[in-house]
Amino acid sequence: MSDFDFTKPATPKPASPDGFDFTKAPPAGSSAPFKAGQSQFYNAAVAKKLFQESGKEERFTQGQKLFEEADKGGMFKATRMYYLVEGEVALTIGAKPLDTVKAGEIFGEMAVISDRPRSASATAKTAATVFSLDKNGLVAALEKNPEFALMLMSVMFDRLRFIAARLSTRKAGPMAREASVFDPVMLQQLEAALPRANVMRYQASAHIMREGQAGIYMYVVKTGQVTISIKDKLVEVVNPGGTFGEMALVDQSPRVANAMAVIYTELLTIDRPSLLQAVKSRPSFAVAMLRAVADRLRHMNAQLG
Repeated sequence: MSDFDFTKPATPKPASPDGFDFTKAPPAGSSAPFKAGQSQFYNAAVAKKLFQESGKEERFTQGQKLFEEADKGGMFKATRMYYLVEGEVALTIGAKPLDTVKAGEIFGEMAVISDRPRSASATAKTAATVFSLDKNGLVAALEKNPEFALMLMSVMFDRLRFIAARLSTRKAGPMAREASVFDPVMLQQLEAALPRANVMRYQASAHIMREGQAGIYMYVVKTGQVTISIKDKLVEVVNPGGTFGEMALVDQSPRVANAMAVIYTELLTIDRPSLLQAVKSRPSFAVAMLRAVADRLRHMNAQLG
């Protein structure tokens, strides 16, 4: 049994040194660090144990590169994600500082999850010790601890909330994208793996969820099409195999977007215990969902310019 319990969020931390507060919309022109520790559901001790059990220990000297921007990895060099045990690591884009990673934080996960090139470089500011995982290690870790997928999502969702708050203040709406997570075969496998597979049906133009509502389910489009909007601005079109409402499985926070059926639509409704059981049997479900959240992050972040 996992020792991580999402029903007991970590004790809220004081404001970060840079003064950023994810619960408030940031001032225009500001930027926010992407720190795992800012999620109330991130547990550094649990993350360390998981990385230690499924990954490997690495040491870097001051000034040594952990990874380079635009690095794609390859057959002989697997892309890795890191948990920083001790020391500090600087993240940069081009010659510009992005953030400083401190002990207890995770970094480099986006490239592993999305199978895309690195978006930043990481350099040891001091001598640093890390535990690292490649994609295979992540899958093995999720099989043992499916809750870790939700913990990673909680980190990503904090970033999504931040971006959504900034986009909602702009006059021009973000460019909508079409999204799908599970291909037809995996969608059938997911439905079969769920201990409780509930299907909800909506007619065209029916509202599925609204901003501010409480939620305890995530949804997977089985048939039909759903639009996702924030402050009446279209941000995503969800096709069969696509998901939405995942934040509810992590923190049961109010919905941050509206969802409406475009045509007659059938949805799988999934609660947290059902998802965790399915992920434990097939970690690939969690990897697909994490990749979808990462793609959503990249898309929305690109809209900020």
